[in-house]
Amino acid sequence: LTKNGTPLKHGTKYSYFNRFKATIKQAYDEGYITNHKLLRVKSFEEKDSQREFLTFDEVQALANTDCKYNVLKRAFLFSCLTGLRWSDIYKLSWNEVRDENDNYRIFFKQQKTDDLEYMYISKQARDLLGNRDHSNPRVFVNLNYGSGTNTELLRWCMKAGITKHITFHCARHTAATLQLEYGADIYTVMKFLGHKDIRTTQIYAHIMDNKMKETANLLPSLNLEL
Repeated sequence: LTKNGTPLKHGTKYSYFNRFKATIKQAYDEGYITNHKLLRVKSFEEKDSQREFLTFDEVQALANTDCKYNVLKRAFLFSCLTGLRWSDIYKLSWNEVRDENDNYRIFFKQQKTDDLEYMYISKQARDLLGNRDHSNPRVFVNLNYGSGTNTELLRWCMKAGITKHITFHCARHTAATLQLEYGADIYTVMKFLGHKDIRTTQIYAHIMDNKMKETANLLPSLNLEL
C-alpha cells in the first residue's frame, strides 16, 4: 500500500520487487546470504497498462484554447513538451533553470526517484516558463493541486474539443509518444523520461505500434479486379 493506504499500481509493484530481487542477488554474490532459493522467487508478471495521451493536433488545440488558470495551461503544455511529472513541475525553481545563449536546460532532482537529472528543453518550452522572477523562487507560482485544478483541466480539454479523460500525468505520456512519433530513438526517450529500466519506456513503443496498426486499416477497401 502507499502512504495514503491506496493499493500500489502494478508497474510500481513490478519495479519495487525487481529492485528487491537485485539487492538479494548482490547480497548472495557477495556472500552475505547463502540461501539461493530466494533468487528463485518469481516476480509479478508485467502488464501493459492503459496510458491516455494526446496527439500533436490535440495539444495544438489546447494551446489555442483559453484556460481559467493560465499557470495550469503553461504547466500542462510544459509537461507535454518535456515529460516532467507534476511533482517536479510543481517544485521547479528558477535556480534549476539554465539559460545558456541559445540553449536551455533544467537541473532538478526527481521527486519520485530522488535522482539528479539535467535536461535540455526547447525554446518553446522555455518560453512557457515566462520571465525569470528574482522575487519568487518558484517558476509556476500559484500552481496548486486539488479537485478544482483537475476539474478545470477537464473543462479546458472539453472546450478544446477533446473528449478523452485527461489527467495531468497524461501530459507525460503525451511527451513520450510525441518524441517517438517524431523520430526519437527508444534510448533517448528513456533518458528523456528519467527511466531506469528500458522495459518501462518500451510500453510507449507498444502504444505507437498499436497506433500504426490502426492507421494501416483507416483507408476504405478498394474494389479490386486482378
